[in-house]
Amino acid sequence: MYKLYTRPGSGGFVVEAALALANAQFEQIDVPKTDRPDPAFLDISPLNQVPVLTLPDGSSMTESAAICILLAERHPDANLAPAADAPARADFLRWMAFMSSVLYPAVLRFYYAYRYTADPEGTKAVKQAAVAEMDRGFAVLDAALEGRDWLVGDRMSLADIYLVMLVAWHPDIDSAWTAWPNIEP
Repeated sequence: MYKLYTRPGSGGFVVEAALALANAQFEQIDVPKTDRPDPAFLDISPLNQVPVLTLPDGSSMTESAAICILLAERHPDANLAPAADAPARADFLRWMAFMSSVLYPAVLRFYYAYRYTADPEGTKAVKQAAVAEMDRGFAVLDAALEGRDWLVGDRMSLADIYLVMLVAWHPDIDSAWTAWPNIEP
């Protein structure tokens, strides 16, 4: 059985959705945000990050996009992603990598700006740059969705859920949905 270590408002959302859509049995363990993490948790997540998924064999992995790709591969009947030999698979991998390498880090820079500057006065500039990067990335995805219902292929995939999760974290969520009309909650 899987164990999902997560907390509200984290990338564990998309992993929990993947597990639920796959009808996979899992135990959810809520990890509190604290300055003094549990040493046992640090054994499976040395950077004290969530989500972490412990696999049935006892190994653990981090990084929500990677976890989603693995779950899609391990539960192909759930149609969480295009099959490995499907034409849409390349786009699925492309967009998952794009979102996890461009958008997710921009979100983190916004909400944890103090981690990205040694100058206490620099957090405002870090946040502004982060929002600009989010806006650029969401505009790219909005354009990719023009005339389409789903980001890849002809059905919902984990890429769509990942995208909606990230948009929901935008600091100006009310204008986000109107700024990118092709991205729908």
